[in-house]
Parts: sequence; C-alpha cells; structure tokens
Amino acid sequence: MQFTRLGNSGLMVSRLCLGCMSYGDSSKGWHGDWLLDEEAAAPYFRRALEAGINFFDTANGYAGGTSEEITGKHLRAMAKRDEIVVATKAFIPWRQAPNAGGLSRKSLMQAIDDSLARLGMDYVDLFQIHRWDDHTPIEETMEALHDIVKQGKARYIGASSMYAWQFAKAQSAARANGWCQFISMQNQLNLLYREEEREMLPLCSDEKVGVIPWSPLARGRLARPVGESTIRSETDGFGKVIYDDENAVDHQIIGEVHKIAEARGNAMASVALAWQFTKQQVASPIIGATKPKHIDDAVTALDIALNEEEVRSLEAPYKPKFPTGMNMAMPAMDQVSVNS
Repeated sequence: MQFTRLGNSGLMVSRLCLGCMSYGDSSKGWHGDWLLDEEAAAPYFRRALEAGINFFDTANGYAGGTSEEITGKHLRAMAKRDEIVVATKAFIPWRQAPNAGGLSRKSLMQAIDDSLARLGMDYVDLFQIHRWDDHTPIEETMEALHDIVKQGKARYIGASSMYAWQFAKAQSAARANGWCQFISMQNQLNLLYREEEREMLPLCSDEKVGVIPWSPLARGRLARPVGESTIRSETDGFGKVIYDDENAVDHQIIGEVHKIAEARGNAMASVALAWQFTKQQVASPIIGATKPKHIDDAVTALDIALNEEEVRSLEAPYKPKFPTGMNMAMPAMDQVSVNS
C-alpha cells in the first residue's frame, strides 16, 4: 500500500479509502437494497486492512446511522485505533425537527456526540461537513468545528461537495479568526464528471488541501461495459439523479475505459481509478466494496501508470456538464411545520 499526507497536515492516509456507505441496515435511511449488513460487511473491513488500507469514511446520514455502528464495531475488533484513520460527516437531517441537521453550532455538537456513540470511539480523525448550509453563517460553523477539535472529539476537519467560492469563504473565515482550517475536500470526481477540475481542484492545490473523491467509479458505471447492470445500479436513486445513463458521451468514455482495460489485461475499475492518480491534488479516492474483487481491483490501480496517450483517449470525449451532487438542500426550519 502507498501512503500520503492528507493536505497540509501531518496525517498519513492510504492512497485508497474504504467508503462505508455500502454497509448498513437497508431498511433505514435512503439507500437501496444493495447494502451489506453487519455480518456480510465484515470480510471487506478485514480485506481492506490486510491490503494496507488505513482510511475509512462514513457519515451520520448513511443508512440511518447504522453505517457508523457497523464501521465502528468491525474496526474496533480488527484494528489498533492509533493505526487507522476514521472519518465521518454531518449535515443531513437525522430527524424532521428543528436543529436535527444542518451546520449550526447546536446541530454539529449533537452530531459529533451521536457519531462517536455509534462508532464506539472517543474521537474521529476527520470530521467533515457533508454539504454547505445556506441557513447558517459560515463563521458559526467554522468556530463550532474548531471547538470540536479543541475538545478532542476530532483531530482534523474536512468538507464535502460545494462550490469553490463557498469553500474559499469557509477557509478565509477560519484563517481570519485563527480557527482550524479544512485539510480535505471530499468531492465528486471521475471520468464522467470532471467539473471540479475547473475551480475546485486548482483551489485545493493553492490551499494545500487534500482531495478524497467520492464516486471515483461513477457509482459503478466506469467498472462495467455499457448495458450491464447490478442491483445497485437498478436501485440507487441518487445515482440516477446525478448520472444520465443514456448520455452518449458517457458511453464513449466508458468504451475507452473498456478498451484500455482489455489492452492492459486489467479490470475497468482499475483503469478508471488509475486515472484518479494522474490528478496531483488527489490523495485518496473513496472506493465502495460489495464484492471481493472490488478491493483487489482498487489495489491493482496503484501499480498502473497510464501513459499520455491513454489519458488523452480517456479525457478527450468529455463534454461540460451542469454541476451535480453538491445540492442537498435543507429547508429553513423556521419555515417548516413539524408535527409534534
């Protein structure tokens, strides 16, 4: 396994991060039938650790919090706490009630305590805001995150999908007040969605922020030929919102991945992940694993060095897209009626 420092910090993370959204109780939250329960998830944590992966990402909104419960239970049983990096996120409402979600000081303080209880841990290594909150001043959010770090409940803070101007505003507020700054950006980046290359990646490079892309395989679309489907592709409602399965340009890109994979004798997933490492800002793509080969294919990607011609063939078909994946709009609770 290869390791790198996450952003402008001393935190060492593996060049692959196991995304734990795939593990949880499918009857809770907003995920589909493709989730693996506690027992079925265990081999994937074990295989990841055996492969040298030390970085694990979850969120309080994944499967109603059960992802955190499963992640915490298996990591406590299989790993030494000081050798692993555990990341979680907050923003998504956990209940339809005032203050039960968003990025206010009150909600963040509650969210970190709830996440630690579910994980069964005293602290997380990386506490991330899952999205931007239009209804809370960014100064309130950044000071609360700073206090969470100073209380010892998180070691570092990070952010997830938002516009570059929002991320710059947050960093500026923290810098101006002497608060902790974000060391990471978890955003959508893959061969089918490259809008982050316009502003966010250059900003992260300038701010020395590590990028940990979510959906590096476009929710599996880059891991199989056009026309093949899986349980997840059939039941993943969010994936259908952010990707157009009838997009001819996307089909062409997937075809290029397939062609290079066949020529090299590698899995499509390995080639698509190898492209991630051609972006110098990328620290650790977040991979999902629900089949044993998923982790093996990801590890193989670390040894693939795409040449300039291959990179050009993968990137050439791309056409600009409307930004997606960053808007999880939460209504202003002072405008919402909640049944008691």
